[in-house]
Amino acid sequence: MDSVPAPTLTSPGRPSPPDRPPRPQAAGAYTVLAGTLMSLVGISWDVQWHVDVGPDTFFTLSHLMLYSGSAIAGIASLVMVLRATFAERAGRPADPAVGGSPVRVFSGTFTAPLGYLVAGTGAALFLLYGLMDLWWHSLYGFDAVLNSPPHVALFISISLTMVGSVIIFAAARAQNWGRIGLVVSIPVLMTFTPITTNAFDGLFLPIDPRLAGTVLFAVCFVLMGAITLRRRGTALSIATVLGVIQLFLWWFSPWATKAYAAHVGLPLRDNLRQMPPELPSGIPMFMLAAALVIEVLLRLGRRRGWSVRWLPQLTGAVGGVVLSSSMLMQTSILRGGPGAGPMGPSTTSATAVLTDAILGLAFGALAGYLAARFAALLHLNIPAVDQKGR
Repeated sequence: MDSVPAPTLTSPGRPSPPDRPPRPQAAGAYTVLAGTLMSLVGISWDVQWHVDVGPDTFFTLSHLMLYSGSAIAGIASLVMVLRATFAERAGRPADPAVGGSPVRVFSGTFTAPLGYLVAGTGAALFLLYGLMDLWWHSLYGFDAVLNSPPHVALFISISLTMVGSVIIFAAARAQNWGRIGLVVSIPVLMTFTPITTNAFDGLFLPIDPRLAGTVLFAVCFVLMGAITLRRRGTALSIATVLGVIQLFLWWFSPWATKAYAAHVGLPLRDNLRQMPPELPSGIPMFMLAAALVIEVLLRLGRRRGWSVRWLPQLTGAVGGVVLSSSMLMQTSILRGGPGAGPMGPSTTSATAVLTDAILGLAFGALAGYLAARFAALLHLNIPAVDQKGR
């Protein structure tokens, strides 16, 4: 694995082959992305409902949006799998640029592009765990927490669908629509994956699991995107899209919660304070700073010929420190004063600064290590793209 990322880190951005005319696979890829975006908006709305209104039942509008997004992504994945299967049976070879390398499923009954297989599997599991959530509600009625077993399983399933979306667009990175889709799909995954760390809330850990998850996933995916596309400004573009998503959710989540509560005749909490929206306020507000550091270090490392074995870890470690420190400042600004928020204690003591810096260093280095490996896997998924670009 160590030898694979070498050209990724040492080679400057090379011109890609000319874009071919749009094909139907772009529609399938963007339909999956639209489904993941709908699920992201639904979960942000649902989390804000729990904060502003209280416990909910299974049948709510935010749950409908959440499940509809997964269903859309799953149906689109199934259509693309059937399309690839019929094409192979008609004697047309599978194009790995359409969703990734083909995978034979059920002893060759189906031919599934890797990205659509992963996205479709995640969507199927999501609907399965949705039934488990319905059963859970039938046993306990209202649901007041995010870290219940069916919720954690649902979060992991949606994350899997989002991973599939990234694989799909990475396979089409020779096309302009593929590069744009990758830059958008990565921030969606970055926004959602830290939610899975709610599974560790019941444990007495020496670190804040949500801060650790935010640093790990954000640095890893930004760096992975920069290494995969090999184009200058990729990390900054990903961070910019992340900021746009944060701004939209910041407005939409409270508005939708209040409007829906008024429509169904439910009051807001009596002790509700003027706090920032729950999920959007946990998204890194200063991701552009970390992305800039990543861009500079990657470019400097390429120019000076730094070891490709250590450059990802070094870049990730420095980016992790910048991000963890900025998250501490973000928490202090948004949750000003002592107390605990979703990102940990709202304090700027020397101990907190040092602890968060060490956390950022450790998890950032791990993120860099994983980013290089994930980028190598994305390149191996469709090596023909790189060969054409040489």
